[in-house]
Amino acid sequence: MSWSRHGAGHHGRAGYHHGNLREALIEAALALIAANGPSGFTFAEAARQAGVSPAAPYRHFRDRDELLADIAQLGFVSFETELSRAWAQGAPDAMSALNAIGRAYLDFARTQPGYYAAMFEAGIPLNATPALRDASDRAFAILRSAAEQVIAKLPDGKRPPALMVALHIWSLSHGIASLFARRNAVQRALPMSPEDLLEAGVLVYLQGLGLETKR
Repeated sequence: MSWSRHGAGHHGRAGYHHGNLREALIEAALALIAANGPSGFTFAEAARQAGVSPAAPYRHFRDRDELLADIAQLGFVSFETELSRAWAQGAPDAMSALNAIGRAYLDFARTQPGYYAAMFEAGIPLNATPALRDASDRAFAILRSAAEQVIAKLPDGKRPPALMVALHIWSLSHGIASLFARRNAVQRALPMSPEDLLEAGVLVYLQGLGLETKR
């Protein structure tokens, strides 16, 4: 999900029209987060970027943290959509679909820096609002479902908890996304793309669990 710019002015600000103040503030904050990080803007700066008075944001948001929580929730909704599309209910097979999820994860981190930072780097607790918690849970449920299908091939006695596997793969995905797949990524030469690095790491991990995998 992304907000289009409405009536941008000569200075590139998000324009405010009657009835879309909330959207204009979200768009302005997203641009500031993408440029400066989640701690790199104030409530007043978001208002100025949106072309409204410093008092205007309080019509919709209690404070800056509530604005960030709203952005994070919208980000997780978009994230769920992208992961679900990549997973495609496990087609054509669970391993291929899991790799597609990994590519979607990295692509989201790369192309949606404002949302990604609000979701994972702003320090907003996931239980800040019920909507944020629910959106986060739905996105993670896709990865957990993928983990369940991938490890289903293991014998019952050697099958690790799906939650643990999902958390391990999520940690690997998040680490590679943060280090190598974002605009502010570590400037270190890699022998492969971040996508190939993630796929190789997941394969090594799954082979360690005893799964037969092929690249």
